[in-house]
Amino acid sequence: MKTFVVLMGAPGAGKGTQAKKLEAALNLPQVATGDLFRANLKNNTELGQLARTYMDKGELVPDEVTVAMVRDRLSQPDCEQGAILDGFPRTTAQAAALDALLSDFSAKIAVVPFIDVNQDVLVERLVKRAEIEGRADDNVETIRVRMQVYHSETAPLLDYYDEKGLLVKINGEQAIDEVTADLTQVVRKVM
Repeated sequence: MKTFVVLMGAPGAGKGTQAKKLEAALNLPQVATGDLFRANLKNNTELGQLARTYMDKGELVPDEVTVAMVRDRLSQPDCEQGAILDGFPRTTAQAAALDALLSDFSAKIAVVPFIDVNQDVLVERLVKRAEIEGRADDNVETIRVRMQVYHSETAPLLDYYDEKGLLVKINGEQAIDEVTADLTQVVRKVM
């Protein structure tokens, strides 16, 4: 059975860290749109150049670009049994596109874990990450923009998936290993 998991949480909630841990625990590949964009940026592709103009401002890359990248990635052999989606979808329009895309693959979303973290904790985490990693997308100004974008465009996905009975809230303020244990348990229930 194919298991597609949509991992939700605000910027700084730990989605990337947890997706990597789930990937190892469940043998499902992590498909992170951020990684897809960074690969295109690194290779200086036309898509990468376009994505850079949005990412540097903390804005979302247009849906058609993102959906095409995700479709291509999910068609790879390592995603045959499913995948952990990290950073996609980010809008209800993308969620509808993902439903259609998965339908083309005779698959559907199994569960949507939401890593819930207080906004003050999120900002603190992002500032610390910026200092450690030197990430240009984590300066104070872009953090504010990313939070505004998240609340206006991405947070409505919580209602979208809750109405479908797929949303499961995870306490993201626990220790990393405790979050991982909770996530793993939630996903294994639907595998």
